[in-house]
Amino acid sequence: MPGKFCVNLTRSTDDPDRATVGFVVANAALGSDKETLVFLSTEGVRLAEQGFAEQIREPGFAPLAELIGSFIDAGGLVYVCSPCFKKRGLSEDRLLPGVTIVGGAKLVEFLADGTPCVSF
Repeated sequence: MPGKFCVNLTRSTDDPDRATVGFVVANAALGSDKETLVFLSTEGVRLAEQGFAEQIREPGFAPLAELIGSFIDAGGLVYVCSPCFKKRGLSEDRLLPGVTIVGGAKLVEFLADGTPCVSF
């Protein structure tokens, strides 16, 4: 089943349940042969930093760091909102491998053909 899918993730430690479920859904989409993008914005950008997701473990789910790693290792795309990242004073030197900082135009480009997007 070809196609694309997007998850906009705005949460991290402020709502670990949503942060975790966002990556559960992203992994499911990727496993369904969808080209899948996770767009990290607002508080979600913190998940792009090495080691940050290690502190998030929701009962009933795999650890968030494991979900993120599996997603990236399987070829999932992770884009990080540049203004959100800068606003929080985060360092590009601490980015997870495979994560890209982008402006909003890259998200619009990915969605322009009508790609479905869910938000957490």
